Amino acid sequence: MKALGEFIRTTFVGGLLVILPFGLVVMLVMKLAGMLKPFADAIAGWLPRWLHFPDLVALVLFLLVCLFVGLLARTRAGKEVGSFFERAVLNHIPGYSSVRSFTRRIGDLEETEKFAPALAEIEDSLVPAFVVEKHVDGRYTIFVPSAPTPGVGAIYIMSSERVHLLDVTFLKAARCVTSWGAGSAELLKAMRASERAQPEKPDEI
Repeated sequence: MKALGEFIRTTFVGGLLVILPFGLVVMLVMKLAGMLKPFADAIAGWLPRWLHFPDLVALVLFLLVCLFVGLLARTRAGKEVGSFFERAVLNHIPGYSSVRSFTRRIGDLEETEKFAPALAEIEDSLVPAFVVEKHVDGRYTIFVPSAPTPGVGAIYIMSSERVHLLDVTFLKAARCVTSWGAGSAELLKAMRASERAQPEKPDEI
């Protein structure tokens, strides 16, 4: 009974830590949409009757704001301001760095090995995993997700020999987890392709 209570508690907390950052993003989007609503109403008043849809105008304005901010973020000054804001504010929000890395991975904007798909050797099995961090001594900190919820799982620190990086996208690996392992054959092929790309070890004498 105690084990069941502990399982429910840890699962609930794990789910809460996944939901809260995304809930914060949704709240910020809704807040921004509310700020744009008066402008959308004013613009809609100038449009023909068949285009008089304030909510649609607000959505277009929101997308334009995102595009404008994205363009600013590409400038040198924008990158410096964004980095300072992340260090000073956003990185102190629980779960922000994980959400940021996940979203950048989904958008193919993350060039580092963080959250790179992998297959990890645990006991006599291979399990889907994501690389969280690579250490100076060559070992990896990996996150092993629980099916079918990739945001909940366990953390391991393993030697590099037991972590096989995959030549697949983050979305494809995450889809395998959410599908209870369907598509694992493609992950195995990606692991073998990655290993073939590595230089062969010299024969022992």
